[in-house]
Amino acid sequence: MGRCAIQLVTGPAGSGKSTYCHVIQEHCLSLGPRHRRRIHVVNLDPAAEHFRYDVAFDIRDLISVDDVMDELQLGPNGSLVYCMEYLLENMDWLQELLDNYDDDEYLVIDCPGQIELYTHIPVMNKIIDQLRTWGYEQSMVSVFVVDATFITDVSKFISGSLLALSAMISMQLPHVNVLSKCDLVEEAAMDRILEMESALQLWDVLGDSSSARRSSSSSLLIPRVGNNPPDNSNGNNNINSDRRWSRLTESICSLLDDYSMVGFIPLNINDEDSISHVLATV
Repeated sequence: MGRCAIQLVTGPAGSGKSTYCHVIQEHCLSLGPRHRRRIHVVNLDPAAEHFRYDVAFDIRDLISVDDVMDELQLGPNGSLVYCMEYLLENMDWLQELLDNYDDDEYLVIDCPGQIELYTHIPVMNKIIDQLRTWGYEQSMVSVFVVDATFITDVSKFISGSLLALSAMISMQLPHVNVLSKCDLVEEAAMDRILEMESALQLWDVLGDSSSARRSSSSSLLIPRVGNNPPDNSNGNNNINSDRRWSRLTESICSLLDDYSMVGFIPLNINDEDSISHVLATV
C-alpha cells in the first residue's frame, strides 16, 4: 500500500482551522466523479469540542484534554502539551490508522491551535519527523491559517507574517499561508494590503495610522495629579519610544522582504472559485 497525501492544518487558536477543513471536505465531495478526491479529515486536537466535518479518526479516542485535566489536575495548556507528548509515546496508534489509507487518498489533519507547539516546544516537529521516517516526506504539506480580520491592522498583519515565518522554519515542510474569514473583511481593504509589493511598503503607506493610535493610547497613561492637567514632561520620551518602535518595525519588514518567504492566499468560504484556488495551490 502506498502513502496517502497529508495536509497539516496549523495556525493560532480561533483562526478558522476547523472551518477550513470542513470547507475543503465539502468542496471535494461536491466535485463531479471525474474530479472528486477521496478526502478524509482527521482531528489531532485533543482539546477540540465541536467541528462540522466528518472525522476519519480522532486523537480524543486515545487521549483528551478534559480527561487529563480531571485526572492530573493540570491546566488547559499543560494538559494539551501532556496529550501531545502522550501521542509521541504512542505513535503506533497513529501509524496503524494511517496505514489504512492508500496513495490515491488525501488526509487533512486538523492540528492543535496552541502556537507554542510549533515554535518553542518541539512536539509537532517530532511528530513530523516520525511521519518522515514512515515514508510521508514527499507527500506532506503545511497549511498555516491566519484570521483575515487582522489584516486591516498593519501591525497585526506584520505580526501574523512573523508567526507564519516562524512556523514554516520550525516545521520544515512545503508551506502555504491561507487567510481565513475573508468573507468578514471588506474586499477593498484586503486587496489594498495584499497588493502591496513588500512589507516595508505596507508599513510606509499604512503604518502611520497605527503609530498614531499607539501614541494616542500612550498619552492616556500620563498621570494626573489632583485637578492639575496631566504632566507631559515625559512627552519627549514617548516620542523617542515611538521612533524606536517604528525603526524596529521597519527592520522586521526588511527581514520579511529580504527573504520573500511569506505570502498569503485569501479564502472566501462562500466563493467556490476561491476554495478551488486554495486547494489547487496546496
